[in-house]
Amino acid sequence: MEKLCNFYHQFVIVHLLLFSSLLSFTNPTPSPTQDEQSQIISRFQEYLRINTSQPSPNYKKSTQFILSLAESLSLETQVIEFVQGKPLVILKWPGSDLFLPSILLNSHTDVVPSERSKWDYHPFGAHIDENGNIFARGSQDMKCVGMQYMEAVRRLKASGFQPKRSLYLSFVPDEEIGGHDGLEKLAQSDVFKNMNVDIVLDEGLASPNENYRLFYGERMPWWLVIKATGAPGHGAKLYDNSAIENLFKSIESIRRFRASQFDLVKAGLKGEGEVISVNMAFLKAGTPSPTGFVMNLQPSEAEAGFDIRIPPTVNAEFLEKRIAEEWAPASRNMSFEFKQKGSTQDYRGRPLITATDRSNPWWALLVEAIKKANGKIGKPEIFPAATDSRYFRQQGLRAIGFSPMANTPVLLHDHNEFLNQAEYLKGIDVYESIIKAYTSYIPPGRDSLSRDEL
Repeated sequence: MEKLCNFYHQFVIVHLLLFSSLLSFTNPTPSPTQDEQSQIISRFQEYLRINTSQPSPNYKKSTQFILSLAESLSLETQVIEFVQGKPLVILKWPGSDLFLPSILLNSHTDVVPSERSKWDYHPFGAHIDENGNIFARGSQDMKCVGMQYMEAVRRLKASGFQPKRSLYLSFVPDEEIGGHDGLEKLAQSDVFKNMNVDIVLDEGLASPNENYRLFYGERMPWWLVIKATGAPGHGAKLYDNSAIENLFKSIESIRRFRASQFDLVKAGLKGEGEVISVNMAFLKAGTPSPTGFVMNLQPSEAEAGFDIRIPPTVNAEFLEKRIAEEWAPASRNMSFEFKQKGSTQDYRGRPLITATDRSNPWWALLVEAIKKANGKIGKPEIFPAATDSRYFRQQGLRAIGFSPMANTPVLLHDHNEFLNQAEYLKGIDVYESIIKAYTSYIPPGRDSLSRDEL
């Protein structure tokens, strides 16, 4: 009888705690006042005005800004430099259950360069026009997301919410130049292992329509240089196997392949991230002269560079075989090398994709949390370019790309990049819902009581 009473007592405690957790999760946070909204936008503008553009980002100032916000929110802070002058800022909101794996929300602090003369407003002025559009480099890619993390945490803390899982926010350098001195090193470090992360959210893309875009993978970059050689000759002479002729044959073969992939996208049969893209980056040939090039001499060497992006869902070996046999065959005096060759598989040989089915509870939680914040979701996608998410997936971790920007033209890396302030504020609501759902999640068959309580 005594054992039965003890069991009943523990049963009641468990369900009371779960019920109180449910109440805290479903209790809506009051909408911010007009004055609070102005402060939120002002903080976003302050971050945007810090010039962190490559190749000389002001990481010192951005780090100071992030740390000042973290202090105002009573978050634990850590600054790490795997490479001198390239700080990673890691913030932590400790959860009540240290046995549960943590959540990581990642963003990068650097942005791409901008051409001032091509912008209507200064790219680091964070000007707001009459339509409420905030113009700044990084307004979409991706200072908006980093600040939305912070503002969502601010609201949740003000409401008295206590996460069960620890929540980490990372602000990392150099994503725009490959992330090799930033997140790549973090993902391979003991620091990251000790964070015990189970799911990562990282950047996505704006959506021109009402549906948010979710990314479960991304295309890997292969930067290919093809070189052709041949006998030089007089500019008036017609002969076979010149360097230029051989290179042109390769370029035409590549062009046909590119067109076949692009046709799939234009026909709506595949998304942009589902096909192999090939774009020429440079073409180099000719014999220089003081006035330009020697016009009556056919050169003995010619080169072309290509930016290739490969989805994790395709067989990369077939493409490498095509390059060796068709695009740069040795039989035509051609050779090739990769300046960069990203892997499409993790360390276990699995495709670098995050599951979107029932095997991944984080996907379903994310979808439901977005819907609770009145957001709509489109078809899951493969990100067409590369992000820092690949470094997490290479470690076998689940990572999802998501930037809450609906009804917004895709302007990352473009002139006049902007984000509407109403859309930015709505994104904070979305992340508030996501953080609640993620940090409150308890796997089936496990309760949140500590071992001592049990």
